[in-house]
Amino acid sequence: MNYALIGCGRISPNHIAAAQNNGLTIVALCDTDPAAMQKLIDRFGLAGVRCYRSHEAMLREFTPELAAVATPSGSHAAIALDCLRAGCNVIIEKPVAMTLEEADELIEAARCRHLVACACHQNRFNKSIQKLRGALESGRFGRLYYGVATVRWNRGQDYYQQAPWRGTKAQDGGALMNQCIHNIDLLRWMMGDGVDAVCAVTANLAHPYIEMEDLGLAVMRFKNGGYGLIEGTTDVYPKNLEETLAIFGERGTVKAGGGSVNLLEEWRFGDGLDDAEEVKSRFCEAPKGVYGFGHTPLYRDVIDAIRQGREPYIPLEAGRRALELVLAIYRAAETGGWVKLPL
Repeated sequence: MNYALIGCGRISPNHIAAAQNNGLTIVALCDTDPAAMQKLIDRFGLAGVRCYRSHEAMLREFTPELAAVATPSGSHAAIALDCLRAGCNVIIEKPVAMTLEEADELIEAARCRHLVACACHQNRFNKSIQKLRGALESGRFGRLYYGVATVRWNRGQDYYQQAPWRGTKAQDGGALMNQCIHNIDLLRWMMGDGVDAVCAVTANLAHPYIEMEDLGLAVMRFKNGGYGLIEGTTDVYPKNLEETLAIFGERGTVKAGGGSVNLLEEWRFGDGLDDAEEVKSRFCEAPKGVYGFGHTPLYRDVIDAIRQGREPYIPLEAGRRALELVLAIYRAAETGGWVKLPL
């Protein structure tokens, strides 16, 4: 299966590694910076790969069967839409778009062309998250009371100066849209997706050189009667502290933690079906960075979905729901009141 990567920045090595791990034929790289493409070629031994300064130039010559869009956030939707219109299946980095209108256009473009389009929320494939999801789907929690998504990370001026789009309203968003959207996706997924209303506050406490928030706090009410809390920040001194997801129900408590929800820190159920210490030991991972190991199984699922003509495990609708919740939080912070969903 021919594959192209569009965008060769910070997350690109994870995509190339996942493509190689799944036996894809990497035929093209696209980036405005030739040095970024060459760096990937040297690192991964991509001899013979074609390099393009734009995805348009690539699509004028050929259409790969699968392309990943890993460019600055504000360009995700337009590039992915071009790929879909050319007949290319896509994996879109988070957020899948910056507006719900863009997300809806992507969903419709994939649907009417019978193409696979995947939102790259790779943490859904973490061992800890898969184990938590299994317990949820089998009803072990009973009634869900509330869930808490926490991202306590650090991002300094050097991070934001890597590229002019970082921290901007039009091209990036703030801590919630960029750093926290993976965990926001997990919280909404676990708590039943249906959000009734949200209230929130945001602030910029330590990064006066960016347009958006470095701290976001939100409370939400789910349609199933449960509640959710979100705490997201890039202000933690002096480095990343944790990314955690905790789910509390009438018969169960689970906390996935570590640097990127890759460990099971708490596993408590009243049914006595398993040994908590064994579960915590078995379903843990220790990635070197916050991106984890989820890209490889995500790619495997997308490849299978293309071959089988089915929906991927993480469809664009999931990315749209995470985006909608972030946008609702922003609106609630601006208005100072509760914001009803759907937007």
